[in-house]
Amino acid sequence: MAETALLRARNISKSFAATRAVDDVSITLHEGEIVALLGENGAGKSTLVKLIFGALQPDAGYFKWRDQRVVLKDPATARALGIGMVHQHFSLFEAFTATQNVALGLPDAPLQGLAERTAAVSATYGLPLDPHAIVADLSVGERQRIEIVRCLLQDPTLIIMDEPTSVLTPQEAERLFATLRRLRGEGRTILYISHKLEEVRALCERAIVMRAGRVVSEVDPRQTSASALAEAMVGGAVADVEPAAAPQMTKVRLEIRNLSQVSDQPFGTSLSDVSLTVSAGEVLGIAGMAGNGQSEFFACLSGETLCEGAAIRIDGEPVGDAGIDERRARGAAFIPEERFGHSAVPSFDLVDNVILSRHLRTDETVAAGGFLKRDKARAALARVVAAMDVRAPPGPAPAGTFSGGNLQKFVVGRELDRSPSLLVVNQPTWGVDAGAAANIRQAIVDLAAAGGAVLVMSQDLDELFQIATRLAVISGGRLSTARPTSSVTRSDVGLLMAGSSLHETQARTNHAADALLAH
Repeated sequence: MAETALLRARNISKSFAATRAVDDVSITLHEGEIVALLGENGAGKSTLVKLIFGALQPDAGYFKWRDQRVVLKDPATARALGIGMVHQHFSLFEAFTATQNVALGLPDAPLQGLAERTAAVSATYGLPLDPHAIVADLSVGERQRIEIVRCLLQDPTLIIMDEPTSVLTPQEAERLFATLRRLRGEGRTILYISHKLEEVRALCERAIVMRAGRVVSEVDPRQTSASALAEAMVGGAVADVEPAAAPQMTKVRLEIRNLSQVSDQPFGTSLSDVSLTVSAGEVLGIAGMAGNGQSEFFACLSGETLCEGAAIRIDGEPVGDAGIDERRARGAAFIPEERFGHSAVPSFDLVDNVILSRHLRTDETVAAGGFLKRDKARAALARVVAAMDVRAPPGPAPAGTFSGGNLQKFVVGRELDRSPSLLVVNQPTWGVDAGAAANIRQAIVDLAAAGGAVLVMSQDLDELFQIATRLAVISGGRLSTARPTSSVTRSDVGLLMAGSSLHETQARTNHAADALLAH
C-alpha cells in the first residue's frame, strides 16, 4: 500500500433530524489503493461519500486533502481537487443525449469533439455507449455507463464508486475491474461501495466496515471470507436461502405465446417470437445483459405496453391488451428495475406509495372509491417494514430520502404483502446488502412454495442459480428455451447471453467432452 495520505476524514458526523447517519467517523485513504466501504443498508455509507464529494456538509469534523485542511463546500470544489463520483442513482436528464449529460458534468470542457471523446473512453474501458443516444431510451445498465464514462473523463485522483456493478453483467464487471486496477496502477485511489462481497474480495486490498453510522472495523478482504464480511456488516450471522422442495407445477399461471413487439424507443430492443410458461410453485429465472429486451419484456408483462390479447395469458385468460390495473386485479404483482420514479414516487411518503399500488377491484379498495384507505395502508406499511427490515426514519418521509437499498426492500415487500399468485420482478436485489438480499430471495422462494408463480429477470447469475427452478436467457429480444437449473452451467448461460444459440452451446459442450475423452 502506498504511504502518502490522499484524503483524511477526522471525526465526521452528520445528522438528519433525530437520525445520526454518520457518527464520529475517521478514515484515511492513501494514493494508489482500492478501498471497499462496506455496511448494510442504512449504515451511513452513502451519506459519508456524499460528504466527501461535497454534496452534503458535516455537522462536525473536518477533511484533509494531501495533508491540507479543506472545506468541501460543493461537488464543484471536490471535482476541482480531483474527486470524482459514480452515483448509484443516476444524475441524468432523460431528455438529453449521453454526450449532453456528460457535458453537464464537465462544465469547463470544450463541447467540440466531446462525443468522440465519450465514445473513445467508453470503448477503451469496455463500456459500450452510443454518445448520441437519448437517455430516456436507454436501459439501466447503459445509463450506468454514462455515469462511469463521465467520471473518467474528469481525470480524477480519487474515484468514489457507489454500487457500480449492481447493473453490470459478470463480463462487464470484469472489464470494469481491469479498468480500476489500471487506474490504481496510475496512482489513483478508488473508494468502492458494493454489496457483492466476492467482488470486494477479488478487487480491494482494504475494507472499512460501517454499522449504524460508525466505523466498526477495518479488514483485509483478501484474507477474510465473504460470510465473515457479511457478519461484520450486519453484526451477526446471515441466513442462507433455503431452497424449496421440488415444485409441483400443476397450474400454468403465466403463458406467453409468440410475443413479438416492436420497441417504442429509438435505441430499444424489439421482442421477437417470445414464448414461455410459468407455473404455480416455480421460480423461472431469465438472465441477460442489460439492453437485450428486458425492459420491453417487463413492460409487456406488466401492461405498460399493450399487445395482442392472446399473446399473454394469466390463469388462462388473455390479458395482452389489458392494462396494469386489470392484471393486478387478477392477482399479479410487478416490480420494475428502476425504483425511483417507476416503482415509487420519490416525493410521496411510503404510505402514499402503498396506496398507489393498491388499485381497483379488491375488497379493501372498493369501499374507498378505488384506493386503499390510509389506515389500511399504514397497517400494510407496518407489515412491510417488519417483514423486510426497512430502516425508516421517525415520521413521514418522502421515498426519495431513503437509501436505494431500503427503498428496494420497501418495494419488494409492498408487492409481496399482497400475496400475489403471479410475481414478475426485474433485478430484485439491486443495491441491497447481503442480509437483505438473502431475505428477499427467501421471500421469493417462499412465495413459489406457497403456490405462487414467479418470473425473475436478473443480471446476477449467482442469484438465479440460487433461487430459480428453471433458467432461460434473453438476448437481442429473443428468449432461449427454459431449462431446469440443475441441467444448466454458468458457461451455458454465458454463451447464450453472448448470443449463441442453444444448439451452438450444446455443440461446444459436446466438443469439449469429446476432446477430453480423446486424451
